[in-house]
Amino acid sequence: MSYFAGKHILITGAGSGLGRRMALSMAREGGTIICWDISAVALEKVLAELKLASGREHHGFICDVSSSEAVYRTAEQVKDRVGDPDILINNAGVVSGKHFLNCSDLEIERTMGVNTLSLFWTSKAFLPAMIARNAGHVVTVASAAGLVGVAKLADYCASKFAAVGFDESLRAELRQIAPAVRTTVICPYYITTGMFAGVKTRFPWLLPILNETYAAGRMVQAIRDRRPRLIMPPLVFAIPLLRLIPVALFDWIANFLGVNVSMEDFKGRN
Repeated sequence: MSYFAGKHILITGAGSGLGRRMALSMAREGGTIICWDISAVALEKVLAELKLASGREHHGFICDVSSSEAVYRTAEQVKDRVGDPDILINNAGVVSGKHFLNCSDLEIERTMGVNTLSLFWTSKAFLPAMIARNAGHVVTVASAAGLVGVAKLADYCASKFAAVGFDESLRAELRQIAPAVRTTVICPYYITTGMFAGVKTRFPWLLPILNETYAAGRMVQAIRDRRPRLIMPPLVFAIPLLRLIPVALFDWIANFLGVNVSMEDFKGRN
């Protein structure tokens, strides 16, 4: 029997991209999906797709995850209508894609709110029930940009560095108080979801821009296997080791690989 069968799985940002693909995959394996998204249109569409794919009804809630009030209010609606989730997948994300000084205060606040603060709000809402029953799974979709700084991604990298740190600290705390509650952090390179439309890579055989279907499948497998961490592609694993070398050499390698020009033609999702 699948790890997802019979479980309530809450996915933020489920209306499109990776969230949508993970939702469809887990629904086919018997999970009941609780979709959160800020777009009513996207929610309506994905719920129809989920019903067609699984033959069952699923649940959708409009929520701005950057707002603690909205998250706590929507969480109560979920508990009343569906019950406590068994798996929480913090997937919602945004990107500005500008040089730091060209990012407005509002854009920076939005990036930190959606990519970082939302992790705190959703976890505060749903972790207590997981801890009480010593069962559950919290998934943080971070990024390779949570492991290395990139030009034109200062706000995004800061938000994802924080996400990686959040998962690591949460894992340590849960090991002490509820060891059967698992966490998974996911750190992929750029993915063809549309969110990073226009990005480029200098060496596709070393740092490929990941296919959305492939990436979502790897993520679902990592969650199914309860892996604590998924990093892709393999070259990203070298980042911690590269931090042992002098900073000037570290920066030279990043520039040689094209990391800091990868955002030059960024367009993003319309």
